[in-house]
Amino acid sequence: MPAPLMSLTWTDHVTGRQGFLVVDRLVRGVASGGLRMRPGCTLQEVAGLARGMTVKEALHYDPRLRYVPLGGAKGGIDCDPRDPGAYGVLVRYLRAMRPYVESCWTTGEDLGLSQDLVDRAAAEAGLVSSIQAVYPLLDDEAAARRRLADAFAVEVDGIGLDELAGGCGVAESVLTVLDRAGVPRAGTRVAVQGLGTMGGATARFLARAGLVVVAVADIKGTIVNPAGLDVDALLAARDSHGTVDRAVLRSGDRELPGDAWLSADAEVLVPAAVSYAIDTANQRRITARWIVEAANMPVLPGAEGLLAARGVTVLPDVVVNSATNAWWWWTLFGDVGPDAREAFAHIRRSMRALVEQVLARAEADGRSPRAAAHALAADRLPVIAERFGWYRDGERPAPVA
Repeated sequence: MPAPLMSLTWTDHVTGRQGFLVVDRLVRGVASGGLRMRPGCTLQEVAGLARGMTVKEALHYDPRLRYVPLGGAKGGIDCDPRDPGAYGVLVRYLRAMRPYVESCWTTGEDLGLSQDLVDRAAAEAGLVSSIQAVYPLLDDEAAARRRLADAFAVEVDGIGLDELAGGCGVAESVLTVLDRAGVPRAGTRVAVQGLGTMGGATARFLARAGLVVVAVADIKGTIVNPAGLDVDALLAARDSHGTVDRAVLRSGDRELPGDAWLSADAEVLVPAAVSYAIDTANQRRITARWIVEAANMPVLPGAEGLLAARGVTVLPDVVVNSATNAWWWWTLFGDVGPDAREAFAHIRRSMRALVEQVLARAEADGRSPRAAAHALAADRLPVIAERFGWYRDGERPAPVA
């Protein structure tokens, strides 16, 4: 794997905490990737996420659309977002990274950070927007910014469209897998780790599609009910970090330890919280048929190999959670308008087509869905580079010997 274009480590002069920025690749001078905040975040983790963003962008390349895929990047801060000083660290990080956000890195919410918080900190750091680097690529910047602002103002059942877009994509990935396997949606059981933005929206869409959500996990533990949880009640009782108020639990709901979701009696597991959640040891507890990665890098490579040997299919993060990023750009570039029905329809069509393509490639090549996704991206990256160039003036980098 080639080295990233740029890798930075920042040290906060106030707290000593570290932050990171990795730009894996540029397209027309710009890279896309969120900013996460979690204790223990490392440069290696951020580099892996940045590479994943390159793949996600390439997988959504469609020459018929206005949206032109960007390069991949990622930011990370080694800090607990619940720490009282976390917001100050975030502002100082963005202030230090301001030249990159202004010129080449478009960013937004990721693990531990909401978009509202990123926007507030970006403004305090003196930035116009966390995605301002893409503005020079737009045909009509003012119209595009209005369109995105209008889309962020849309709510469905009291939940913002921006919070639902990614979960819609994850749910459609699950439904596509089930449909290909000939498994009825109604009654299929699913366990979700994490009930934040991505996990909560995923659970919502799957429950509405007829699946039975039998387990959800948050920082306090796992809530289970073999007959099915009241997803809407749990979502309404979350705090800003996705932690559920246990006062809303019903008589049939039980509380188990935080890792109990792994061994839930379910056909589908959706890890939607932290990276590295499934390792070579705890994968033995999994009896599900499919793992659908809503989080970034939740299944370690060694664990994935052992799961495959047991007949468990892992649908990779670079496919499953890519709708969040893509929806931003579809909206900004004008491929979809600020309308929930239009957005969900576009997400469903795009994600179903992508998952079908990845699974078909995996079957044809006799490889894992992850390897198939990376192979598809590898096919598209040279096409994107040839058509658009790495830099805004169209200059291509010299070939590596």
